[in-house]
Amino acid sequence: MYIEMLLVAVIALYILMVNGKISGDISTNNKLCNLLKEKDYDFLLIAKYGDRVYNPNEVFMKRIKNGILVSVALIFLFLTQMSYLGIILALVIGYVVYKMQYLSLRKWYKVHLNYIDSLLPYYLKTLEVLIHHYTVPVAIARSIDDAPEVFKPGLKRLIEKIEKGDSSVDPYMDFAKEYPVRDSMRMMRLLYRLSLGEQEKKHEQLTSFSKSVSSLQAKAREIKYKGRLDAMERRTMVMMVVTGGGSLLLLLISIFMLISI
Repeated sequence: MYIEMLLVAVIALYILMVNGKISGDISTNNKLCNLLKEKDYDFLLIAKYGDRVYNPNEVFMKRIKNGILVSVALIFLFLTQMSYLGIILALVIGYVVYKMQYLSLRKWYKVHLNYIDSLLPYYLKTLEVLIHHYTVPVAIARSIDDAPEVFKPGLKRLIEKIEKGDSSVDPYMDFAKEYPVRDSMRMMRLLYRLSLGEQEKKHEQLTSFSKSVSSLQAKAREIKYKGRLDAMERRTMVMMVVTGGGSLLLLLISIFMLISI
């Protein structure tokens, strides 16, 4: 029965491929595959490896391929003894294989959260200097080469949208959504308002923007130092526990030796 069901599924898949509904090359099914992609996947991958090391779309397609291959391999491995439970188990294992890289990236992000969040205010400080001499879009375009690696793809897309004539806040908000670091939404709104400002009011708006960036930098430094302090406290606590435990152990050994004498 299960073999027949599997054959029907294979035939149905073949018919869809022949009719062009699904491509045999999974890398061309971007719209279908992107439904499975996590919203922050590209951001996490680029944050860890940079856009020059890996192409997020290519890596994501490999994730899907690996998950499908594992599921199919398990189904064919136990084909003669297949059951509903076996099919479900094979699909679950394939899904776990598919999810493993994303969970690893999330774990890495949590460990490096403070560092990644601190990148935005320092980048905005560099951008602020350029805005003194250029318009906001030109300043962003000139800042891309020196921007943190993680922000470069998003900045390029932001400039492309502006150059195509999109003068709304959407390009800035799209960037903030793509890079959900601390205060990204608020700072992108401020940057958009600065881009709309009249030339005679530019100095006043730039001063306000500068204060916001400085405040954000101070917050990032505070969190950074607090993280270091917490790490030092944990190490001190571990050392105290180890030292106290060692002393207690030596005391107990000495007592037992005295009792045995």
